[in-house]
Amino acid sequence: MRQSFTTADARLLSYEREGNGPPLVCHSGGPGFSSRYFGDLAGLAETHTLVKVNPRGTDGSDRPADPRAYEISDYVADLEELRTHLGVELLDLLGHSHGGVVAMAYAAAHPTRVRHLVLMSTLSRFQAEQVAAMEAAMLAKAGEPWYEDARAALDAEQAGEFDSDEVLAELVLREYPFYFSRYGESERAYVETLKAERPNRDALRLFNEEIVMAFDLRPELERIEAETLVITGEDDFITGPVCAAEIVAGIPGAELVLIPDCGHFLFVEARERCREEVARFVGG
Repeated sequence: MRQSFTTADARLLSYEREGNGPPLVCHSGGPGFSSRYFGDLAGLAETHTLVKVNPRGTDGSDRPADPRAYEISDYVADLEELRTHLGVELLDLLGHSHGGVVAMAYAAAHPTRVRHLVLMSTLSRFQAEQVAAMEAAMLAKAGEPWYEDARAALDAEQAGEFDSDEVLAELVLREYPFYFSRYGESERAYVETLKAERPNRDALRLFNEEIVMAFDLRPELERIEAETLVITGEDDFITGPVCAAEIVAGIPGAELVLIPDCGHFLFVEARERCREEVARFVGG
């Protein structure tokens, strides 16, 4: 069920509420993607009430007046407004990909507001080691029939060769095969469900052009007080084990789970393991 509230700067911020049990706030990535790609998030609604945020400028949530208002701190401010709207003192918070960046930054800025923190397929910075790992992972797929088209789409997306949300959406659909350990029939079927997504071009352009190679959350990680689970696919080409290890090294007491034969979308490729690990950690 979609719900929404009005932020302090008069924007509508929407979220999807699903399931029963303790609330688990879930922040999607991109940046610029709605919660649509979470689907049922590996069935976690069986044990929790999922509050799946549609970040600013995505499905059901207004774009800010300023087309540059997609800094990490902007998303953090929205999360704090959501917490107030929900009327809870403590969040159980899950962030995937760029949503994990937001979740880390929020937990560092508001350390007494997060009880459990689940960091899924994410990164604290985009360091040289991950750049090399990403290139190697893509080249390992060079024999796949989709490789040339996916590589061209990824290069175009990262070069900012999109002038509309619709063009960006087409590029993203073409590059998706890289995000899976194995791009088979079930993965193709999942990508089909995302054809209606219209990513926010302003958010992703700002991140690709100005933020991705500059941000570094490492100095902030030690301020996180929440119990933290870092969970990543061993074959995640863009936020893989190199990124996960760095986060675990920075957050006191963080737990690391690496899932074999799995890429970026754990809740698709390793549905049962993903549900089990998150439900175990967060509790019910």
